[in-house]
Amino acid sequence: MNDIRRTILWVIFAFSLVMLWDQWQVHNGNRPTFFPGASQPAVTASAPASAVPPAASAVPAATPGATAMPPGTAAPAPAAEAMARERIEVTTDVLKLVFDTEGGSVIRSEFLKHPSAEHPDQPFVLFDSSANRVYQAQSGLIGGPFPTHKTRMKFVGERALADGANELVLRFESAEQGGVRLNKIYTLQRGSYLVDVRHEVVNASGQAVNPQLYVQLVRDGNQAENATPFYSTFTGPAFYTDAKKFQKVEFSDIEKNKAEFVTSSPDGWVAMVQHYFASAWLLPDGKPRENFARKIDQNLYAAGMITPIGAIAPGATAAVDARLFIGPQDEKLLESIAPGLELVKDYGFFTILSKPLYWLLDKLHGVIGNWGWAIVALVFLLKILFYPLNAKAYASMAKMKAINPKVMDLRERYKDNPQQMQQEMMRIYREEKVNPLGGCLPILVQIPVFIALYWVLLSSVEMRGAPWILWIKDLSIKDPYFILPVVMTLTTLLQTALNPLPPDPMQAKLMWMMPLMFSVMFFFFPAGLVLYWITNNVLTIAQQWVINTRMGVPPKLNLPKFR
Repeated sequence: MNDIRRTILWVIFAFSLVMLWDQWQVHNGNRPTFFPGASQPAVTASAPASAVPPAASAVPAATPGATAMPPGTAAPAPAAEAMARERIEVTTDVLKLVFDTEGGSVIRSEFLKHPSAEHPDQPFVLFDSSANRVYQAQSGLIGGPFPTHKTRMKFVGERALADGANELVLRFESAEQGGVRLNKIYTLQRGSYLVDVRHEVVNASGQAVNPQLYVQLVRDGNQAENATPFYSTFTGPAFYTDAKKFQKVEFSDIEKNKAEFVTSSPDGWVAMVQHYFASAWLLPDGKPRENFARKIDQNLYAAGMITPIGAIAPGATAAVDARLFIGPQDEKLLESIAPGLELVKDYGFFTILSKPLYWLLDKLHGVIGNWGWAIVALVFLLKILFYPLNAKAYASMAKMKAINPKVMDLRERYKDNPQQMQQEMMRIYREEKVNPLGGCLPILVQIPVFIALYWVLLSSVEMRGAPWILWIKDLSIKDPYFILPVVMTLTTLLQTALNPLPPDPMQAKLMWMMPLMFSVMFFFFPAGLVLYWITNNVLTIAQQWVINTRMGVPPKLNLPKFR
């Protein structure tokens, strides 16, 4: 009876640890690891393509000091209304962008070097304005009835990067509105996911104006592609400042007006993050900005920055330069753009361990040329590194296996006297110099490293479309034939069978049931993660076999009795 109680308590304790870990993830701005649906309610499909956010709700309010204008005066000028609205599609060697002449906003982006997971013959789409997705980059002016992202603009420029050319310049020009004209000049570079955006503000009125520029990313709260209930990465806005570094903001916190981030800073950027890809608005360091994140419609959110342009005299022109990143979470690329931008790549809790592991994995790939074999090589190196700890753990397990008959005899002899049985067992442990926890502690030390590696493989965009061997054509999606999950389950069971059975029959059954339950998740995991786990299992079995043989304890399969 005491053994059953102990078993129940251990199960409760283990489940409590899982729940605590899950809530710790939430506390630190991450999506829950085990119960992703708990942090954010399910959302419905967003508005159709034509339903761009209303100007009144989407345009940020003026910051203190701006000149507030009556609502009626904010309507576009007749000249602006007369401009035809159209979609402008432009193409470089890596990007296909669609602009809306209403505001000169980026309303769709396709990555020509990154295929869609669902349709490999088509490019991956990040920005979009469809029935299932609203995700756009917008900018405009506040502080008066000035041009916003709802103002019609005239397009000037080429629509494709010419052969031999290194840049493509696009120009969007608004009509005069509130005595002000806004020109947006986009410069796209060959091979680059970073777009230079120059905002020229022309004061055509007879008096000085003092507008402010806002840049924002608008997105619905729906999950990104390939989201599953078994693993989840962060989706939502993020802010970076020198003062507070990287701050994630959950859509659910915006919904409840509980979002916490630095609202005023002379540096930093705002981003919209999802699995493998991200977008970000960047302003020059030293330029003051107000950060904001707000709900603008049902299941529609905006995150951005507001910066003062300063007083503009009649007939004068002022300009504000910004940069817009739309691309994959390539760590080296992100590091080269802005401080802290590489943090949009979600490594979870163990970032400090994940970054050197990614560096080593990248170096191994540079030598081997295949991400699948690079994963195998990395796990092999980690096993060599931790061999002394593993040897100590398996030596302790071998000793426990050797004295197991004595322990079972004591349990039978003193089954009616638990206190005496406990004393005798402790005596045997002292005489045989065996630590019951000796096999666990060295393994616990390694757990953070392998969790960090798990997040490296889950978050690295390099895994998308990366083949390994034969039927594994993409390490970022599940095995289409479930061969790897089956092998993983079998190796897990073999590893379990090589460990000594707990004296308590109930504990022995649980020791076998838990790996089986855990293995079910791997049928839905990306192939790269399953490959990592299989490699770890095989090398662990090999190490355990060698160490036990050296200690004179021949490997033996220990199977529980399920009757």
